[in-house]
Amino acid sequence: MTATRSTPLSQDITTPAKARLLPVEWSGDTPFPGRWAGGVAMVAAPLLLGAGVLLRLPFHFFFPEQLAARVEHPGLIAASYGSFAAGTVLLWPALAVLATRTGRHSPGLALWGGIFAVLGLFARTFHAGVDHLAFQLAHRQGAEAATRFIGETYGAFHVFSALSLAIMGGWLLLAVGAWRAHVLGPVRAVALAATAALPLGVLKGTTPLSVVAVGGLCLALVPLGVTVLREGPAPRRASVLRWSAAVTATVILMTLIGQAG
Repeated sequence: MTATRSTPLSQDITTPAKARLLPVEWSGDTPFPGRWAGGVAMVAAPLLLGAGVLLRLPFHFFFPEQLAARVEHPGLIAASYGSFAAGTVLLWPALAVLATRTGRHSPGLALWGGIFAVLGLFARTFHAGVDHLAFQLAHRQGAEAATRFIGETYGAFHVFSALSLAIMGGWLLLAVGAWRAHVLGPVRAVALAATAALPLGVLKGTTPLSVVAVGGLCLALVPLGVTVLREGPAPRRASVLRWSAAVTATVILMTLIGQAG
């Protein structure tokens, strides 16, 4: 009878990387979403959020001025809100990696902080959808009509209203956990906690708190993302080219299909 040697899950794939068209790492501390997705998200998501916040800086915070700005400067406002929405969605792999690293030594804070922070991303994505609809209304029917409609419906109940506390509390729990787990030092942990001050809701412009909050997020996550990307071996140039082509083609195809309805 021949004994069989068990293979760890992270080593299940035995095919050499050079023999695969698009090699994937499924190993390490965060096999999902992985070192590359998580590291890139940690770098790109805060920068996208920062771009979105800064682009709308010249305009007043409240929604009537945001709608008027959309009519007067459509490209600038579209780029601002689009960048912010993209950064919000891209934060989930970053949060997954951060929570996993924090959970090694602070599992409770990592679990609940990660859950609340991700729920907060869902709420912000919902707000982005409402923003888009409001901007389309302003574009088609004018800023005054859009302002009147938004003013009449601003307090309408929706299920994501319950997640407002999660948006703020998740960042605070993760910041404390990351500091206790030595994932972040005290300065960068405080910077991460400042993300809780980022204004939330529909058609929110930029305030000084917005700049501080997104600046803190950049200070906390961008260096950590660079560290995550450098922890493993660098990919082969051929793999980078293949993955770049595959991702670009996928994004284009998904965009075209999405526009088709």
